[in-house]
Amino acid sequence: MSDKSPDLDKSPDLEDDTGTFESGLPGFLGTIDVLISKIEAIMLAMGVILMAVNTCVNVIARFVFGEGLFFSGEINRILIILITFAGIGYAARHGRHIRMSAIYDSIPTKGRKVLMIFIALFTSVIMFFLCYHSYAYIETLYSRGRILPALGFEIWMIYVWAPVGFAITGIQYLLTAIKNFTSKDVYLSTGVVDGYADTETEV
Repeated sequence: MSDKSPDLDKSPDLEDDTGTFESGLPGFLGTIDVLISKIEAIMLAMGVILMAVNTCVNVIARFVFGEGLFFSGEINRILIILITFAGIGYAARHGRHIRMSAIYDSIPTKGRKVLMIFIALFTSVIMFFLCYHSYAYIETLYSRGRILPALGFEIWMIYVWAPVGFAITGIQYLLTAIKNFTSKDVYLSTGVVDGYADTETEV
């Protein structure tokens, strides 16, 4: 007896053989989807690499010169904010956000599709709401004129990634809703099929 378990990683339109993202959305929407995926990838890759380099250089400086880089902590603070808010869009694209799915998993495929469309649209609205308020927060920081003590940058600059990340995530969930409207299968994101739709048991 063999059981075919749900495969939440099933994503036939996620990447081609070269590892390049290919959207399952048609026309202009697909172009937007691919563009967002590239922005996310660049932000995350640069953030992680720069944080690793900065941390290693700071450790070496402490070991060799007995004193670390005075601006290292602030650089890592900036990169953590960048990675966090770029990461929420990346997680949404790959269907990796934590979900409370007990009710969702127990209903038929058509019901899951309707529920997923509602979830995606509602989450998109919440992300754009947070984007608006994070932008308002940046305006407040800008008006106060506070600066980072080591680097001398105005503090509002490092929080620019918050509205950008929320906007990208909101667009991603909106595209997920559109994908479910235009596809027969249920999609957790534009490139990740809900594996429960294909669950079968072979005896």
